[in-house]
Amino acid sequence: MKIIIILLSSILLFAAELFSQDSIDNIINEIEKNNTTLSALRKNADAERISNKTGLYLKNPEFAFNYLQGSPETIGNRTDISILQSFDFPSAYAYRSQISDYQNEQVELEYQRQRKSILLQTRLVCNDLIYNNALKSELSKRIANAQNIANSYKTKYEIGDAGILEYNKAQINLLNLTKEAECIEIERNALLSALKMLNGGIFVEFSDSTYQFQTISSDFEEWYTKTEQNNPVLQWLKQEVIIRQKQEKLNTALGLPKFQAGYMSEEVVGQQFQGITVGMSIPLLENKNEIKYAKAKTIAIQSAETDTRLQFHNSLKALHAKAIDLQNSLNDYRTRLQLLSNSVLLQKALDKGEISLAEYIYELSIYYESTNKLLALERDMNMTILELNKYQ
Repeated sequence: MKIIIILLSSILLFAAELFSQDSIDNIINEIEKNNTTLSALRKNADAERISNKTGLYLKNPEFAFNYLQGSPETIGNRTDISILQSFDFPSAYAYRSQISDYQNEQVELEYQRQRKSILLQTRLVCNDLIYNNALKSELSKRIANAQNIANSYKTKYEIGDAGILEYNKAQINLLNLTKEAECIEIERNALLSALKMLNGGIFVEFSDSTYQFQTISSDFEEWYTKTEQNNPVLQWLKQEVIIRQKQEKLNTALGLPKFQAGYMSEEVVGQQFQGITVGMSIPLLENKNEIKYAKAKTIAIQSAETDTRLQFHNSLKALHAKAIDLQNSLNDYRTRLQLLSNSVLLQKALDKGEISLAEYIYELSIYYESTNKLLALERDMNMTILELNKYQ
């Protein structure tokens, strides 16, 4: 029978955790649709993608018309017409186009970074709400028990079976629990307001009081490899290194001669000259040190990428170790607290007069404090896991 009860409890707990997961996922979906910051970021990203596609083509052609009056008048007037097109060395256009494509990938990565940050903020708010909802549920039970005791001692006091001190203790115990519940409700409303703000001003209810089922892989390096690939910051830096390498090649191409080609016409009295015109600009000092700067910038970005990757690895390794420790501590705490619960025994002892009301309240407060610590430990563990899985 005990085994059956344990199995049923596990099934119900797992079902509650799955429901919690679905509820949080639904809220995430709503916030992705309604969050005004995400909407603005998406529009800005679209604009940046267009911006990165500008300046890739040939410069505007130049048209010139000259009408020159001759002096003396007998030599007549002169009319010149020219149409010129300037262009860089051909490979420069290929490198500009490639850089533009990588920059657009960076724009999307930056959007994903900010999106993941907002969704993490949402999950952390939900995590705190679950904690407050669980406390609210616990306090409802405690208040109901305190109310029964207060009513009992009120009756005893009225018939002379209890003194004013015990009557007051019962009332104060009820008052303290009631005020604690009010504080929890204030905090809960503040969190719901934060969730409403994240949801674009649309109110959303969240009453889950159990944390979603989470497992942590003990093999950090295997887990990290997948996480690293999903980190938009690292991917952005990787793209930036490629862009800088392409920029080196672009600067080299821009250091090569530029060309001009077009049509030119000159007309004077009785004579007309027309044909093609070509020109070449030989770079001497204009782009001095551009290639050297591009190479130095590439080295700097590569160094920044290595540093960021190392810091990301070390910070996640610390978080991973913390999550494992919290998980072990939580499992041990939960198991021991279930075995050492004295709430039923305390009630029986109070009813039989084996302990005083003061002893009952004191002993029960120890159990309540332990339960609160267990809930706080669950909250902290899940908060750590959420931060750990930010880029999953």
